[in-house]
Amino acid sequence: MKRWLSCALAALALDTPAVAGNPPEWSQPIRPFKVAGPVWYVGTRGLAAYAVVTRAGTILVSGPMADAAGQVKRNLRAIGVQPHQVKWILNSHAHFDHAAAFADLRQWSGAKLVASAGDANALRLGRHEADNDNGFTRFPAVPVDRIVRDGEQVRVGTVAITAVLTPGHTPGCTTWTLPISEAGNPLRIVFPCSISVAGNHLVANRAYPAIAADYRRSFARLATMRADIVLPMHPELADVLGRAARRDAGDARAFVDPTVLPRIVAEARADYATALDIQRKR
Repeated sequence: MKRWLSCALAALALDTPAVAGNPPEWSQPIRPFKVAGPVWYVGTRGLAAYAVVTRAGTILVSGPMADAAGQVKRNLRAIGVQPHQVKWILNSHAHFDHAAAFADLRQWSGAKLVASAGDANALRLGRHEADNDNGFTRFPAVPVDRIVRDGEQVRVGTVAITAVLTPGHTPGCTTWTLPISEAGNPLRIVFPCSISVAGNHLVANRAYPAIAADYRRSFARLATMRADIVLPMHPELADVLGRAARRDAGDARAFVDPTVLPRIVAEARADYATALDIQRKR
């Protein structure tokens, strides 16, 4: 338990718009692996990208930094997904460590980029928005092809993934949910958007005045959400790679853990409360 918490806190600290000397695992190649149902991990060791693979096409959930776009392409090809089969790319949140590869991946595949309205401007400008200790960091600008509202679905064939708006970390932070069946059991996969403070100004944020209230609403919403399998954009938050190893060693239900999302929310709430108290005293 202590090891899990230390990893989670480390991930919360790292999920920032800019980190001097990015962790090497953010760009470290890793072989793709199946998670559950139609979902595959196709990101790097430290930054997740997930492919929902169906006969009708593939949905790519999030992406890594710009220098890792080639790794995602190679991983997709390794699992049999060709560029034209990628139909949609889903934004989690418009920070350089998750959105910087979008322009390359969109051009490579011809897929349409999907985001909520709150992050669309940042993606189009290639610029993080909201007052932050790290400033307004930049990444390759990319067109947004489709704006989704809360509860709206993105489909390929009979598979539908649903947008759940959880703003705070960014104005358009979007959590995605996907029902699957694994060994005859219905399960819900949740791809949570980040809810860490990560240098955001919670007090007097001129670029994002509603940030503090949005965080609180998103905490409350995620805390009540059913999540059998949690697949965050920073995989260490849910020990995604460790669970894959345990599954491959014989634990068929290694990924299934309904306690993960409540733990992430509890840790993020505590981090938020501490950051808010410090910022109010400045």
